[in-house]
Parts: sequence; C-alpha cells; structure tokens
Amino acid sequence: MELLLVSGLSGAGKSVAMNALEDIGYFCIDNIPAGLLPRFVEYSEAGENMLKKVAIAVDIRGARSSSEIMDALAQLDEKQVAYRILFLDAADEVLQRRYKETRRRHPMSIAEGLPITEAIERERRILKPLQERADYQIDTSLLSTAQHKERICNLFLQGSGAKGAMALTVMSFGFKFGLPKEADIVFDVRCLPNPFYVPELKEKTGLDPEVVDYVMSFADAQQLLGRIEALLECSLPLYVKEGKSALTIAVGCTGGKHRSITFARKIGEYCAGLGYTPSIQHRDAQR
Repeated sequence: MELLLVSGLSGAGKSVAMNALEDIGYFCIDNIPAGLLPRFVEYSEAGENMLKKVAIAVDIRGARSSSEIMDALAQLDEKQVAYRILFLDAADEVLQRRYKETRRRHPMSIAEGLPITEAIERERRILKPLQERADYQIDTSLLSTAQHKERICNLFLQGSGAKGAMALTVMSFGFKFGLPKEADIVFDVRCLPNPFYVPELKEKTGLDPEVVDYVMSFADAQQLLGRIEALLECSLPLYVKEGKSALTIAVGCTGGKHRSITFARKIGEYCAGLGYTPSIQHRDAQR
C-alpha cells in the first residue's frame, strides 16, 4: 500500500490537496484521530480491504499534542509501515487573511477559545514533528488554488503530471439528436463533405478506414483539423492550470456517424500525443 500522510497548518490548503489526490486515484480520509492511524493502516492492508493508494489527513483536529503525533508515527515505524509525509504551510499573515476572507474559525479557536494569532502559533508547535519529518513541503502563500492543485498532481501523479488529473473526454455526436449537455467545447464539422451521400460509405462510420480516408482527402478537412489541434495545444494547458478536473470536447456532424467520429478520433490521437489520456466516445454511432 502506498501511504501518504497529509498535514500542515489549518488554512494552508489541505482540503485542496486532498481533493487533488482523490482526483488522481488516492483513497482519501480526512480528520482521523492520530491514535487510530496505526489501526486504520492494519485494516487497510488486511485481505479484501487492501487499498493501493491512501492519503490520510493528520492535523490538530485529531491530535492535540506533539506526543500524540509522535506516538502514532512510532507505531507505524515499529510495524515497518512505509509512508511519506506531505506538509503544507503558509505565512501567518496569509493564514489570518484566509480565515478572515472565509469567515471561518480556526479549529483551536473553536476548541480552546484562542485568538487566531495564538492558535496558529500553538498549532505550529504541535505539528513540528510532522514538519521535521516531511518528505514534501509546500508553501501555499503565493499559490492560487489551481496552482496548488497542479503542484500536488505533479508530485504524486506518475507519468503525465497534472495533465492526467484532468479527465479528458472527446465525444462525437449528431446535431439532429441534440447537443451533449456535458460538452465544454463544441466543434461543428457539418461544413465538410458528407460521406452519407456516397453510396458505398453511407452504411459505414468514421470507425471504418474508408470513411476516414474520404473525410480527410479534402484540403479543407485537413486545414480545419490543423486549426482545431492548434487551438487545443494552446487551450488545454490553460484548463489544467486553472484546475479543471474534467473537460469534454464534443465534435458534431449531422447524424454523428461519419465526419464527427473521424474528427473525434483524430483529435483524441492528437491529445494523447500531447501527453493527455483522453477517453473517446461516440454517442450516436449506433443510431
């Protein structure tokens, strides 16, 4: 089991980190008491309960003293459990501003009635053992939410980094059956010659090489595909940077069988070449 302990100052972005980790395949557990951490690991590794990637948030909500944290880590070490620690931090003034903007109260202010400055100072002391043993430390003071998510994905998503955290779907469809409601970007290829009017191609689809060859035999189709690819090369990294977790590109023709399928496949191949992992769907191919 790949175990990641996520900790850090309240307001430093643990929720964003946990959401990003969940998007890239981690089983995430928030706000677990430190004393239960070794027991949960035993449960997670037992038989049918075996989990491959687990991220557990450990902070002052589940540990009111450094000794609780040290004891939990010592038990993991004694059991020879392999784990890594991610620690999130931010400048005190940034944490104070974030609490003021969100109008939320610091956990230690709620539990012990401490003013925000004292709460942050005490929290730092309690979490110091985790910070000192952290494998990764991220200061989120100057990071936007999207940048924070991208940093997490680049650290813990093997292979394609933040690109793999955005679920990319390329879908073909027929306008006669309506626009896909989930579409974020729509390309209309009804402007191209229609294989439907070629007798030997009418009953085939864009999954057949004969249809692909026909559609792409026109200079206009090649130029249009090139323009679409150039747009996606520019825009897809911007969606990733913004922190979008799912994006659907829809390509439509009249019936959703010939031109749209051809272009959806071409676009999917191009996106894969850019390092994304697109899912290709043909909504109306069987209609």
